[in-house]
Amino acid sequence: MSTPIVVLDGFTSDQGDDAIWQPMRALGDLTVYPRTAPSEVAERVATAACVLSNKVPIDAALIKAAKDLRYVGVLATGYNGVDIPGLEAAGVALTNVPGYSTESVAQWVFAALLHAFGDVAGHASAVRDGAWARSADFCFFTTPIEDLAGKTLAVVGMGAIGSAVARIAQGFGMRIVAAQVPGRPASSQRVPLAEALAEADVVSLHCPLTADTEGMVSAAFLQQLKPGAVLVNSGRGGLLDEEAVCAALDSGQLRAACLDVLTSEPPPAGHSLASHPRAVVTPHIAWGSVASRTRLVAEAAANVAAFLGGEQRNRIV
Repeated sequence: MSTPIVVLDGFTSDQGDDAIWQPMRALGDLTVYPRTAPSEVAERVATAACVLSNKVPIDAALIKAAKDLRYVGVLATGYNGVDIPGLEAAGVALTNVPGYSTESVAQWVFAALLHAFGDVAGHASAVRDGAWARSADFCFFTTPIEDLAGKTLAVVGMGAIGSAVARIAQGFGMRIVAAQVPGRPASSQRVPLAEALAEADVVSLHCPLTADTEGMVSAAFLQQLKPGAVLVNSGRGGLLDEEAVCAALDSGQLRAACLDVLTSEPPPAGHSLASHPRAVVTPHIAWGSVASRTRLVAEAAANVAAFLGGEQRNRIV
C-alpha cells in the first residue's frame, strides 16, 4: 500500500507550480493543500502517515487527530511551531530542512542595503514620472547616494546565513564585526554586542528567536547605535520591539529599517512599520528564490525517503 503523505500548506513553497513536488510524489500517495485552516486540520491528517507543514502548527490536536501518523516534516529550518514532547510521546519522527535558503537570504540583505544607500527604485520611479525629462541638469538625485565600501557591518548571528552575508559584505569593501548574540557564551571570536553596536553603520540580524533574543532590538539597543545607522532584519519579527524601531526611525536615530519579517504575518492594515516611510518592508520573501524553494522541496523529499528507508536524515525527533 502506498504511503499517505499530506502537505498542509504547500503554496508558499510551490507558488502554484505542482511540478516542484515530483520528488515527493514518487514516494507515496501525495496530497498537497495550498493552505489549511485550523478547522480543516483534523480531517486532512486523519489517515496520513507523513505530514509536512511550514506554518500550520503541529500541535496536540493534530497529533491526536492523525491516528496513523509516523512522521512530521517541517518545510523550513525552524520548528518552533511543533509540539516536540507530543511527538516524542507518540513515537513520531520529526525532521527539518537546514541551510536551503542561505544564498537567497544573503542576496536579499544586499538588495535591501543597496536600496537603503542608493535608492535605485526611487530614482527609476522618478524617471518614469518624468522628473529626468524636466531636469535642468544631466543628472538628479532623489537622495544622497552612499558607498557601502568603508562602512561597518555588525552581524548578529554568524551561522550559515550570517557568514554568507559577511562574505558578500567583504566583496563590497565593508568592515565586518561579528557581534555576540544575547544568551550565547562570550567568545574571543565575537565582539560584545554593545561594542559592536557603537561601531556599526549597519546591523544585520541572523540569530534565532529565543527567550534571550526576543525583543532584543529595544530602545536601549537602538540608542547604542551611531545616529543614522541602518537596521536589517531577515531573521524573525520577534527580535524587534517594533514600536521602539518606529520611534528610532522618527527621531533619525535609524536612517532606515529594512525588514523582511514582522511579529505578525501578514500584518494588520496600517501596521506602524509596514506603513512607515523610512522602513523598507518586504513580505517574508528573503528565503524564497526559485532555487531555494526547489531545494527546500527536494531536501524535504530526501528526508521522507530516508525515513521510509529506515535511515535518519535531518532528524530532530
